[in-house]
Amino acid sequence: MEDRTEIRNTTFQVTANEEDEKRTVEGYALLFGVNSDNLGFEEVIERGALDGVLGKSDVFALLNHDRSKGILARAKNGSGSLSLEVDTKGLKYRFEAPKTALGNELLENLRRGEIDQSSFAFTVADGGEKWERQKNGVWKRTISKFERIYDVSPVYNAAYSKTSVYMRGKEEAEKELEQREKQNLEEYYKEITNSLNI
Repeated sequence: MEDRTEIRNTTFQVTANEEDEKRTVEGYALLFGVNSDNLGFEEVIERGALDGVLGKSDVFALLNHDRSKGILARAKNGSGSLSLEVDTKGLKYRFEAPKTALGNELLENLRRGEIDQSSFAFTVADGGEKWERQKNGVWKRTISKFERIYDVSPVYNAAYSKTSVYMRGKEEAEKELEQREKQNLEEYYKEITNSLNI
């Protein structure tokens, strides 16, 4: 993963179905049009943000984003043991848990309720985000285009979101707003000065 990689949680429940000897795990890695949990700002993902992205991504299903423990499934350029489907709700994933220690750990912890949410790792495309300060002073980030999706992960700790990297976009938006406000103030003073013939 690149250093611009971000991680987000999804509150939609991840489930396992073990009927007929299958070990099917499914959930939503991301949801469209839903405000994020508090990240220090609000974030929403637009429908269409994934258009053309999955076909060029190498996506792993991991447990807690930890590739060192092994992989649960994989979708490379749109095919493989990990099924990824974009629907009106978001990005749905589905796979058969492997008959490995990691697959067994996942299923057991899903059964026990220790794991009940999902998360995903991604990068945003250049120009694929918009920052705006809302009337209440809270910044809102709208993601309109992802560059890549790296993994979808059932997670133990859904409170975790990696937020340090992409704050650059917010900082740039803040500077731009500050410059615009300063320019507006200078123009306002210039108008007053001109109207008073000073």
